[in-house]
Amino acid sequence: MSRIDPTARIEDGAVIGEGTSIGPYCIIGPDVVIGPDCKLIGHVHITAQTTVGAGCTIYPFASLGTPPQSLSYKGELTKLLIGDGCTIRESVTMNAGTVAGGGITTVGDRGYFMNCSHVGHDCHVGNDVIFATSATLGGHSEIGDFVFMGGLSAVHQFTRIGPQAMVGGICGVRGDIIPFGLVNGQYAALEGLNIIGMKRRKFTKERLATVRSFYQKLFYGEGVFAERLERVQPLASEDPAIAEILAFIAGGKHRALCLPEDGSNRS
Repeated sequence: MSRIDPTARIEDGAVIGEGTSIGPYCIIGPDVVIGPDCKLIGHVHITAQTTVGAGCTIYPFASLGTPPQSLSYKGELTKLLIGDGCTIRESVTMNAGTVAGGGITTVGDRGYFMNCSHVGHDCHVGNDVIFATSATLGGHSEIGDFVFMGGLSAVHQFTRIGPQAMVGGICGVRGDIIPFGLVNGQYAALEGLNIIGMKRRKFTKERLATVRSFYQKLFYGEGVFAERLERVQPLASEDPAIAEILAFIAGGKHRALCLPEDGSNRS
């Protein structure tokens, strides 16, 4: 049985899942679907065609499905889809999509979004991500599984961050970050591989050595970057992680690749 505080405002048409509790002063729009066993602690605002998966906990002053912050938006009813088991802390904002961007913003399962973090319109965020305080995504960004976003980091619109990458605190991310990459600095620069994250994903010492060797050849080998990239293509067969990094680079569209600062970024 759902538990709804008498001060909450639930618009006609909203769907509230079994076992969900809605605390004081929450506002739920008419096109919202909230899954089972969620907990809205209080003062939560959810609007647009927003779907919240099962078992999510949403803290006070979170605002979900609010209109996209885009000059192309003309008041259309668009979507925000949030997966299962997410924790959304105080004052988190997630915007619905734009018609021009496909009309939907998506957030995967088991995400942990710390206070004041932001997911912009038409973003697609993977599973098991962590956004530290005030981590911010510009519109149309793509964030892979197991990504960690450091506090006060900001991602430029249309930027991709590959799975298992780690972004340091107070980073401005202007380029695509390879899977397993570790970036840091005022304007994010590639500093290496996210070895701690890879170990948590059960990479063996042998696999780590193989991927590290590939990384060195790609970013610190002889010649310009395009030549090095061509030379390492055959290494895709040595490890799935290498194949994933190469496929990610090949799939780039809008942003240049985030590279090291130390001269290996010549192209």
